[in-house]
Amino acid sequence: MSDIILPNEETRIQLNSTVELHFSVALENGVEIDNTRQHGEPVHLVVGDGSLLPGFESALMGLRAGDRRTVHLPPEDAFGPWNAENVQTFDTVKFAERPIVGHLTEFEDKAKSSLFGVVQSVDDNVTTVDFNHPLAGKNISFEVEIFKVTPPGQSGIQIQ
Repeated sequence: MSDIILPNEETRIQLNSTVELHFSVALENGVEIDNTRQHGEPVHLVVGDGSLLPGFESALMGLRAGDRRTVHLPPEDAFGPWNAENVQTFDTVKFAERPIVGHLTEFEDKAKSSLFGVVQSVDDNVTTVDFNHPLAGKNISFEVEIFKVTPPGQSGIQIQ
């Protein structure tokens, strides 16, 4: 016997659900950081695959197609608290070109991975770079609209 498993409006989001949605992220003062509606089509993701921060994913749990939700997240549930230890100083003369305050600069860590930081200050001797996420320490407003939810391990395909 074959059953067709289809997503429907009663299927609720859980870990490993496939979800079709639109979302926006804004600072608490209303300044919008990202909005998937700008790109037209809703985004597709699997809850738990790492494409959204855990705080955003927890806001999705239990929602179903047709639901909308706005959640206000403190830094700990969004991009993390600002950490003074993530601000480093470097000898200005070691840069190939003189750094510019406010510019995002790429560095290579000990594991040869890219690491980005924002130049905070520059003088003839010392350059200060902030490696915190630009939204670290900020309260975030996360708004989501769910269009489709498919249960974990199912994609609307025929099961034997």
